[in-house]
Amino acid sequence: MNKKEDVSNLIFRMALASVSALLLVLAFPGFNLSFLAWIGMVPLFFALEGKKAGEAFLIAYTAGIVFFLGTVWWLIHVTLPGMIVLVLYLGLFFGGFGAIASLGLSPSKNISNRALDYMALFLIPAAWVTCEWMRSTLFSGFGWVALGYSQSSSLPVIQIADITGVYGVSFIIVMVNIAIFITLKSQQERGATIDISMALAIIIVFISLGYGYFRMNNIFTGEKIKVSVIQGNIPQDKKWDSAFRSFIMDKYEDLTKKAVKRKVDLVVWPETSVPGFVESEPDLFERIQKLAIDGNTPLLVGTLREDRNVRERYYNSASLFLGNGNIEATYDKIHLVPFGEYIPLKKVFSFVEKIAPAPIGDVTNGKDHTVFSFIVKRVSKDEDVTLKLTKKIKFSCLVCFEDMFPEIAREFVKRGAGFLVNITNDAWYKKTSAAWQHAQGSIFRAVENRVAVVRATNTGISCFIDQKGRVTSVIQDNKESLFVDGYGQDDVLITNIRTFYNLYGDVFAYICIFATILLLYAAILLK
Repeated sequence: MNKKEDVSNLIFRMALASVSALLLVLAFPGFNLSFLAWIGMVPLFFALEGKKAGEAFLIAYTAGIVFFLGTVWWLIHVTLPGMIVLVLYLGLFFGGFGAIASLGLSPSKNISNRALDYMALFLIPAAWVTCEWMRSTLFSGFGWVALGYSQSSSLPVIQIADITGVYGVSFIIVMVNIAIFITLKSQQERGATIDISMALAIIIVFISLGYGYFRMNNIFTGEKIKVSVIQGNIPQDKKWDSAFRSFIMDKYEDLTKKAVKRKVDLVVWPETSVPGFVESEPDLFERIQKLAIDGNTPLLVGTLREDRNVRERYYNSASLFLGNGNIEATYDKIHLVPFGEYIPLKKVFSFVEKIAPAPIGDVTNGKDHTVFSFIVKRVSKDEDVTLKLTKKIKFSCLVCFEDMFPEIAREFVKRGAGFLVNITNDAWYKKTSAAWQHAQGSIFRAVENRVAVVRATNTGISCFIDQKGRVTSVIQDNKESLFVDGYGQDDVLITNIRTFYNLYGDVFAYICIFATILLLYAAILLK
């Protein structure tokens, strides 16, 4: 084959890989054709077959660029250059997967095709999990649109996350894809109707689904409380405009007063809902304090906080006002948004601040995994007796995109949180699929730890998620959840369960990393 034919073949394979990327894009919010994830990678495997690692990297890298352009394009509403750089960076993990996967898709003189197929069935999904874990972890991490998230509405499928995390769901999806590829290849080469690899994959899927249906039929018991979330829907261009300060507070106060009339145990405001520093500005503090006292209801508010001991040190925080008006505790966001809330390696990347379309914050990350607590009192009467129940309720708060990081949610639950709250503001991304992609993270955190998750957004998906990942209610207006205001209320079950995942974390991902290292070692040894 001459150079011209080589180039044509490479371009054709890149196009084939791009078909896979488009099919995977369709599996995510915006299209919600989640079933396509189970077949979407097959063209990519045909494109990688028989290619050396270098060319395989280029082929898969092309697919990665197309995939991330199709899924996280909404970042253009924050920064176009930043979106382009991020897509080019994230594509590297697709490319790395392609290079590793090609080792299991290329014939070897030292191992039979059948044995190679069996290796590929398990080791290629392991390689995918390795690259996905690295993408979600390295350099602050970007865990959005992990392949497993595409199945967030397929509840029986995602129940294994309480053992494996989202990576187990990703693994099974890739396994089915590689089994289909092997079966199609076997039909071409040997005329077989069904390959043993496909049979193994089907068995594993059925075992996973069996576990999923078993978990779906579990009845979780515990104390129920009523929680209300407020969605202010404050336009991004007005959020920090001092001329709208009173308007913003009036709106949140009005919605909160309506919510507490329905006898709730906790009210939650979104991220940075308070237009200022609640602890440092008496007018803001007094208004919120009075609101909590008048309603005799704990109120969790998103606010900025200034460190009174260190000048010009700021935090993105959540403060819990109790029904008596006192602040019970404040949580400072631990995982900050790079190039949004701070500039990593500021001396090296100082130029970014000059070209950024919007000012970059100078926020300090918190250190403590705060667990909030408040008291719920219940009184019931009958003819002979009055029963009084006093219960301490514990919960923790994930701010902004912290719900995309499983290890943060795990730590909160391990420290005693009976449920999780996610306060955020997805108004940055306009009316796009970003808010729905973000909510997928909360769904998996609920399943992984078997805790309810309550989401309060400025605009986005303000909703309630139970221990099985079911979205039980959403704030809507005419079936719209984005850019509407209102309040929502639902029962939240407080559980005291410790799942395998909560106790041991990403053990499954670590096993996959080890298996990937074995694949690389075997490839070097056998070829």
